Amino acid sequence: MAHMTPGQLANRDRVEALIGLAAPFLDVVLGVGDRISRIVEPSDNEYYPIRQGGPVPLPGEAGYEEDGGPPASESSEPA
Repeated sequence: MAHMTPGQLANRDRVEALIGLAAPFLDVVLGVGDRISRIVEPSDNEYYPIRQGGPVPLPGEAGYEEDGGPPASESSEPA
């Protein structure tokens, strides 16, 4: 990666400072929005989790199949 000029370093520092100052405000906005959404609609019937809960083996870990996916659930019944 090429070295940054002093002007680029100054701009990066300004942007990082601005993000640092805005972060607490944005955290409050997200928290208030979450509370409002729970008050307006306490039970979201259209919500479904993105993935199943529980530990999922990652590539390179024991239990992960080499075909690119998590291990198939083994059942005693024939398919």
